[in-house]
Amino acid sequence: MLLAFEAHFGHKDRQPLQSGLLMGVRFDILCPQVLGRMNRIDENAVGPEAPPRVPIGRSVWWQGAVLAVLIGALYYRIAGRLVLDWWNDPNFSHGFLIPFFSAFLVWQRRKQLALLRPKPSWFGLVVVAGSLMMLIVGVLGAELFLSRSSFIFLVAGLVIYFLGWNCFRATVFPWAFLFLMVPIPTIIFNQIAFPLQLLASRLASALLELTGVPVLREGNVILLPAMPLEVAEACSGIRSLMSLVALAVIYGYFLEPKLFRRVLLALSAIPIAVIANSLRVVGTGLMAHWWDPEKASGFFHLFSGWVIFVLSLVMLFAVHRAMGLLDRHRTGREP
Repeated sequence: MLLAFEAHFGHKDRQPLQSGLLMGVRFDILCPQVLGRMNRIDENAVGPEAPPRVPIGRSVWWQGAVLAVLIGALYYRIAGRLVLDWWNDPNFSHGFLIPFFSAFLVWQRRKQLALLRPKPSWFGLVVVAGSLMMLIVGVLGAELFLSRSSFIFLVAGLVIYFLGWNCFRATVFPWAFLFLMVPIPTIIFNQIAFPLQLLASRLASALLELTGVPVLREGNVILLPAMPLEVAEACSGIRSLMSLVALAVIYGYFLEPKLFRRVLLALSAIPIAVIANSLRVVGTGLMAHWWDPEKASGFFHLFSGWVIFVLSLVMLFAVHRAMGLLDRHRTGREP
């Protein structure tokens, strides 16, 4: 058979090439099914990073729509009152920003979330049941904080039940950030505001004495020769503190990669708010003593609130810059 093959092609040096071609031709002819299976395996090969996409049917969209309607029926009154509080209470006007920023964070991570394989967990139903209990207690007890916070826990329970813990962990920061949109209970607010009033009045009276202004302090009231100056809740720093904490969290998320320094930035908003509002009281006292008490308590006092908030942001940036310089100095790098 080999001799017949050589006689047919004429040259022995072409034997390996021609026999190889012949074997290839014969393999294609004899085993087309095997080659077809190999090609299908190559086409269907998928890496572990790209889980197969399951098409969303119409039934899923209908179920989601029904669920959204039920949630809206439960929370539309609570959400309406919450928006009114944002609009009417300057202490919590930053609440309009919070949901949009959380939604932006989820949208920013959409590609990473699309790669996660859903692993629904029945524990999500436990969280949903607990959130509904919070809603009932909050409505019956007229406790707005509980009823409003129950919606955030309800969102967590639904994510865990339908998508699993891995998806919830991937979105835990946007979810936790939603708590900043809920006004804190009045009892806790008063417990925070009054000590801040006393602290701001002490700091302001000390600074006024350094400038040569006679001062007598009684609690949160600073008695000046021209007029009494009361450090109210708005001047205690509590109003700017709520907004400053939210902005510090946003600022740290975008510009600070280390978690520990993000937490420090958020905590630094407390002394920054107190110092900045003490400076506002000092400015009002100096204007009342050296110029006109009516002008000091009128336009200047209102306008200085915006100036002081901008000053608070500058101080926040300065704290972050100081953290970076200290870190470079500690590691021996040049700034």
